[in-house]
Amino acid sequence: MKKKQLIGIVVAGAVFIAVCATGILSNVVQSKLTAATEDKKNTTDVLSSIWGKSEEEITLPTNDFVGVLNIVGTIQASSSRSVSLTGSDDGQYNHDLYMNYVDQLEKSKNNKAILLYVNSPGGTVYESDELYLKLMEYKEKTKRPVYAYFGSQACSGAYYISMAADKIYTNRNTWTGSIGVIVSLTNYKKLYDKLGIKEIDITSGKNKSMGSGGLDLTGEQRDILQSLVDEAYDQFAGIVSEGRGLDINTVKKIADGRIYSAKQAKEKGLVDEIGSEDELKALIRKENKLGKDVVYDVAKSSGSDFLSGLMGSVQKIMPKSDSELAVDIVENKGKGVLMYYAD
Repeated sequence: MKKKQLIGIVVAGAVFIAVCATGILSNVVQSKLTAATEDKKNTTDVLSSIWGKSEEEITLPTNDFVGVLNIVGTIQASSSRSVSLTGSDDGQYNHDLYMNYVDQLEKSKNNKAILLYVNSPGGTVYESDELYLKLMEYKEKTKRPVYAYFGSQACSGAYYISMAADKIYTNRNTWTGSIGVIVSLTNYKKLYDKLGIKEIDITSGKNKSMGSGGLDLTGEQRDILQSLVDEAYDQFAGIVSEGRGLDINTVKKIADGRIYSAKQAKEKGLVDEIGSEDELKALIRKENKLGKDVVYDVAKSSGSDFLSGLMGSVQKIMPKSDSELAVDIVENKGKGVLMYYAD
């Protein structure tokens, strides 16, 4: 097949997808507006229901329940407003929603506990610590317990958040730990040299351009970044020491960044029990005097986001090119952000 014919087919396919998406959007908008006219609703409310709410709306059960946070995927700043579908509706981590959800649990008289379901390699230092502190605030204000169940992985920032839990159960095949901090930078200098490109930065100080992709790090700059890593590491070790009731020196001996199996983690005192999620739920019912029909309410937004759903569907049928994947790697793995992350 000739190159021009192939390009024509690709372009035609893209146009077809765009037309279909536009048609679907048009039909949904028309049906919503028609319904609004019949019900005498405000047009603004209708458009809000199509494109999504400006804020997360959370509806909690009216009887006794346990709030569930799915700590799944990379822990990072996120919102269900994103068209990249980083919200909890697709099972991924949603920081804004979870912070709001815990606030609502604090106010609810029907909430009896929180269950963290953890299956994550970790994420950013800031968001990991912020959710941890929010959970500790919940415990302090309500005097209610927090539990954690580890799925296939509960590493680094995910383990950090779990230090708010009073009891940790883990699957027998779980990998956990990875207690440590990493800053990843991507250096393009040799590539730039081959291409005849030179980065020029006009800065207010010699370290202002520290970490720029086209420049090598100086010894001083490495020391600066190492000091940030060390400070975040000390914070992490302190959280583990407090959360697990371990001496800080003991923690630092085992907190060298390595991953532990479930059995190893229990031997080190990093988890309480190896068992099933059902066994943990039985413990929750027993300790909180709850019936077998107690509701486990998963944190989610009650508002729909049509645009996110539409764009997410298009992304699924249009896989990323090699160049797009390369850009993702550079942006996500080499952006110089402090991470509690198991790579």
